[in-house]
Amino acid sequence: MKILIVGAGFAGSVCARELAESGHNILVVDRRDHIAGNAYDVKDVHDILIHQYGPHIFHTNSERIFNYLSQFTQWRPYEHRVRGVVNGQEYPFPVNRDTLNQLYDLDLSEEQAAEYFEKVREPKEKVLTSEDVVLNSVGRDLYEKFFLNYTKKQWGLDPSQLKAGVAARIPTRTNTDDRYFTDTYQAMPLHGYTAMFENMLEHPNITVKLSTDYKDLLAQGVEYDHLIYTGCIDEFYDYKFGKLPYRSLRFEHQHLENTEQYQSVGTINYPNDFEFTRITEFKHLTGQQHPATSIVREYPTAEGDPYYPIPRDENEALFKKYKSLADCEKNVTFVGRLAEYRYYNMDQVVGAALNAVDKILERK
Repeated sequence: MKILIVGAGFAGSVCARELAESGHNILVVDRRDHIAGNAYDVKDVHDILIHQYGPHIFHTNSERIFNYLSQFTQWRPYEHRVRGVVNGQEYPFPVNRDTLNQLYDLDLSEEQAAEYFEKVREPKEKVLTSEDVVLNSVGRDLYEKFFLNYTKKQWGLDPSQLKAGVAARIPTRTNTDDRYFTDTYQAMPLHGYTAMFENMLEHPNITVKLSTDYKDLLAQGVEYDHLIYTGCIDEFYDYKFGKLPYRSLRFEHQHLENTEQYQSVGTINYPNDFEFTRITEFKHLTGQQHPATSIVREYPTAEGDPYYPIPRDENEALFKKYKSLADCEKNVTFVGRLAEYRYYNMDQVVGAALNAVDKILERK
């Protein structure tokens, strides 16, 4: 079977490898001039490995997904830490007991921290929005210091306008665990994401064409038995029902000579200051040794490449119109963050791709 795969990111590359292993002939096309999608990393002109499209931190609770990717990379153990700057001071984020003690000059035990949250929280009978989630969990002051303005910058919307799932991704802790994630498996590809994707796509049954729009190939008469599409579902249907809203990012990369370490942890959030949301220093993530360092500032924007589906009920309703068309397709599979209009983490995209392949193989 000839399979055309649109997109060489996680969704497309995992599908390509699995179907190639099953003996099918795969053509992967991508508009960009590189593989690995938004996870693409590359050495900058100063020989520091950077993430071109902002930090990608791998974490998962799925042994299956971790073992799957382990076929294509060795790993560097890495636990991501984030600080949030409030009134010029850095605090552990997500909010934990140390955050409370440092911010309010307290000396709370774990039990007392739980009591503190219980005292300040604003209980919500129905938790419908991101604002509800945070107020219900940590109360108004912490909400305004760490969440409110960051969310406005990131999404261009007030937390009261976003579905609860956005804020539910960020835990609140009564202990002093300052890791951003608590997943069982937390690691970075030892030689980078791009190297991992190169290994994944290295197969005699896989051909990759970059800087190529799949519609141009179809116009040239390229034939296929099945299409796997990982781009924006609304674009696939020529925006028949209107455009699905996405949030984009602008990245400002900077190299700092004679600075071995710029900041104390991998990422520092600036919820209330500046137009950017955060700064990431890549050497924390990669473990690279270098006398200088490279950082990136992230500026959320309304226009640009689609990064984040915006989780609102009206957007979900519009997506369902497109999904109803997609469900009628016999020889097209839609998979990935853009095609499924889902705020997936990397491991969730891998899982979705593996499930999609299982369904294709069952049908065929």
